[in-house]
Amino acid sequence: MGKYFLQNRWKYESGKLVYYGLRNAEHMFKNRIRLNKKQARIIESLPAELGEAEVKALGSLFGEQVVAEKQLKQTPKTMEEATFCKVCCANNFIIPGLEFDRGGLCPMCQTAEKVSKFRSIVPLLDDIPKTKKSRFDVAVFYTGGKDSTFLLYYLAKKKGLRVLALTWEIPYMSDSAKASIENAKKRLENVEFISRSVSASQLKKIYAKLYELSGNTCACPSLAYVLFYPELVANKVPYFMAGNEPVQMLGLYYNHMAPPIAYTFWQSKLLQFAVNVGRVLTLRLPLRAGQFHTLATMKQLAYGDHWAKRLSGYTDVLVSNIVKSIHQVPELLEPLRRSIRYSSRTGNIPAFVHMDFDKACGGKYDWRVVKDELIRECGWVEPAEQGKALHTSCKIEKCKDHSQFVKFYNCQSVMIPFSAIEISLASRSKALSRQAAIYEMENLLGFSLEKIPECDIMCGFLREEK
Repeated sequence: MGKYFLQNRWKYESGKLVYYGLRNAEHMFKNRIRLNKKQARIIESLPAELGEAEVKALGSLFGEQVVAEKQLKQTPKTMEEATFCKVCCANNFIIPGLEFDRGGLCPMCQTAEKVSKFRSIVPLLDDIPKTKKSRFDVAVFYTGGKDSTFLLYYLAKKKGLRVLALTWEIPYMSDSAKASIENAKKRLENVEFISRSVSASQLKKIYAKLYELSGNTCACPSLAYVLFYPELVANKVPYFMAGNEPVQMLGLYYNHMAPPIAYTFWQSKLLQFAVNVGRVLTLRLPLRAGQFHTLATMKQLAYGDHWAKRLSGYTDVLVSNIVKSIHQVPELLEPLRRSIRYSSRTGNIPAFVHMDFDKACGGKYDWRVVKDELIRECGWVEPAEQGKALHTSCKIEKCKDHSQFVKFYNCQSVMIPFSAIEISLASRSKALSRQAAIYEMENLLGFSLEKIPECDIMCGFLREEK
């Protein structure tokens, strides 16, 4: 019958086939196929000639995962060779293994209606109530980037709230972000700014492990949570709010890190009741919206993944690697663990909530419009790379793109590059024009199989003498 091969982007791993890509809607998350012993032996022998008995043993795998040489697909080596979605900018170079339906739509465009209500995995809150129990109504992790600046501006100026702005000073903070922070300090009078840093020796231990695991040293915002959670508890801050574009939250779904229920859990009174029954029975105060998410986030950082999360099949490799890296410096974790115990016992837990940027902007978070307002009202400084619509606060953001891309391209990680998903979703929703998105992919992000210059900045800190 001739020689047969394992189809491109499928890889045999410990008794199962794993797909490195994003499949069409009907098979989107069927990326793992368990094999029986006979199928495993056949797959391990490929490429090979197959007899009728072997074809029968393979069953539905034959013709799909096991194919003749002429049916083998190829992964593009450049953007010029790529096939693009007919609607958004998604293509099979930045997302190797990306499938298309008969109409030329990628899986993200195929499922646009299905995920239209997937807004956030933490509670959405339109209005933060003012409190008498703290000097602050809400806290924000502030990087000087475009999204956190918009959030800070909206809460402080539009809503008139007393905001605690928390900045973790990383070695790679961009010059534009630093300037934006200084300008915000002068213009936002009802905001108190706190900055913290980690000692170079401790940070190098964390970064060295993270570089070993992920190929980059990006630990935001997880390490900021470790540093500032005790501060939030001590100041009795009732809420801390995340500010992410809608595409960032939705990216977790397409990366198989958040199941559909994660986007509705916080709305379910029944599930919240079930959680609170356990707390009441153990003589602890019931949780209000967002407090469960806070404890879950902080406990993961302090103690690692919960066993139930590991069994669920939904794993966030990005965060898991960061947690393992932070645990290289255990002395950083003890203040966090004390604050978790204290806040859980007393009920003094700042609620982790999210703001719907689209709703805050009256329908659509259009960066082209928002940018001008932030420059005028907050003195926000645009990065040197004009036209950058994604992350703007860090000099090594490209390194994260690059390392995630190379690992996924080479089937060394199942995590799809986050920026590849986010920019595709941004162009799908028209938050960014398709033309502008393609320009950003080609010129401003790290989708390169060759080493990029920013890697020298990232590794330079690790090589510095202690």
